[in-house]
Amino acid sequence: MANSHQMPPNLCPIIFLFFFAILVLASGVRAVGVNWGTAASHPLPPPEVVELLKSNNITKVKLFDADPLVLQALSGSNIGVIVGIPNSMLRSLNSSKKAAESWVHDNVTRYFSNGGSGVRIEYVAVGDEPFLQSYGEQFHPFVIGAATKIQEALIRANLESKLKVVVPCSYDTFQSESSLPSKGHFRSDLNKTMIQLLTFLSKHSSPFFVSISPFITLHQNKNISLNFSLFKETAHPHNDSHRTYKNSFDLSYDTVVSALSTVGFPNMDIVVAQIGWPTDGATNATPSVAETFMKGLMNHLHSKLGTPLRPRNPPIETYIFSLLDEDQRSITAGNFERHWGIFTFDGQAKYPVDFGLGSKNLVNAQNVEYLPSKWCVVNNNKDLSNATARALEACSVADCTALSPGGSCSNISWPGNISYAFNSYYQQHDQRADSCDFGSLGLITTVDPSVDHCRFSVELRTSQSDSLHGSFFFHWTTWLIATSVFLLRFT
Repeated sequence: MANSHQMPPNLCPIIFLFFFAILVLASGVRAVGVNWGTAASHPLPPPEVVELLKSNNITKVKLFDADPLVLQALSGSNIGVIVGIPNSMLRSLNSSKKAAESWVHDNVTRYFSNGGSGVRIEYVAVGDEPFLQSYGEQFHPFVIGAATKIQEALIRANLESKLKVVVPCSYDTFQSESSLPSKGHFRSDLNKTMIQLLTFLSKHSSPFFVSISPFITLHQNKNISLNFSLFKETAHPHNDSHRTYKNSFDLSYDTVVSALSTVGFPNMDIVVAQIGWPTDGATNATPSVAETFMKGLMNHLHSKLGTPLRPRNPPIETYIFSLLDEDQRSITAGNFERHWGIFTFDGQAKYPVDFGLGSKNLVNAQNVEYLPSKWCVVNNNKDLSNATARALEACSVADCTALSPGGSCSNISWPGNISYAFNSYYQQHDQRADSCDFGSLGLITTVDPSVDHCRFSVELRTSQSDSLHGSFFFHWTTWLIATSVFLLRFT
């Protein structure tokens, strides 16, 4: 008589695969995604960006808003998506249940994939780093209310089990006066709000989203060296009691862990919402340094070693900042802000990155459509006594960040830097003839004026004209920054 407990042969491979899957999950496999920002005057068309993501096997993407064209392009891609709610919407969402329900209907329910061809939305990010210190407290009163109302709207839409509500927190949300992770805490002006946020996240089993910026930490902290920021083995380690820190990432990450513990949430999952290294606009912001940083970061994440406070427990997800350069990002924090991309604005890889899928070389965007090969330069046959003033006017609207000290165009002398400013304005305005006038000082040429690493770009054949005509305040503040930064460059 056969043994009644003998396993049917066809079940063996199924059970093997089941236990293999459990082992894979238990081994701490962590996802790496990218931030996809669209603050560009001439953004790559969303379908081309989605192809760029797919061709580079990038399986997760974090958005800063819920642009319909972007979500349509992501539909059916099977890429995990974080949709964002801009800070400007927090007040209305905080005060109106109806506004929250409308937002969820228009930006989540409409696109959500239930295994079909929709968008695989995994998180709703409420606000874009609303606690950033430079914002003051203007968004603080609305964040928790907005997150709560979005959560309630998801419950009413029967989606609460499918995706989670999170609030991305900036790199300056947490701090340690002694630079020791064990002394990490949240900013005092945030304590009450942060406890409310963490209570909300814990209730819904949502992770804590936080940005870590070794680049900015390097610039702000004299005790941090470049080698320590770049995961170099030769870097001088930092000791905190009996714990040894060999890189800036671990130091910052464990400062967050300590801050969470201090307010009673020692075991909360962490997602690194933004981390990267810029390639222009400042000292140490070059493609070669960025490549070194990214290689060190990827090796560290893939090793699954974790940190001294969380050994073998790395962040559950990490999002590289960012996918593409954005020439309309605010430069209040620094001129490097427009150069975080691992790809240039037109989707060309700046350096190799190994996302852990066996290929180190990135695949460039294909079939990119450019404006004609024309540039605007200064006319050397004219009286150039007024040229600096004209260049500053151009830079108040256009992107001249590559001219800043340490930038890729900082070494081109006068009047080459004037030409760079003129061309940037000309390209941003779709090469219109009147945008290369500058009081008759401009001259249109078909000879590429690029010099060495200083690229005089030709813009893409696509335009979001709205982004060129922002508020007067934005252009006024940008002009003030441009004047202070670039005045020396044009004299």
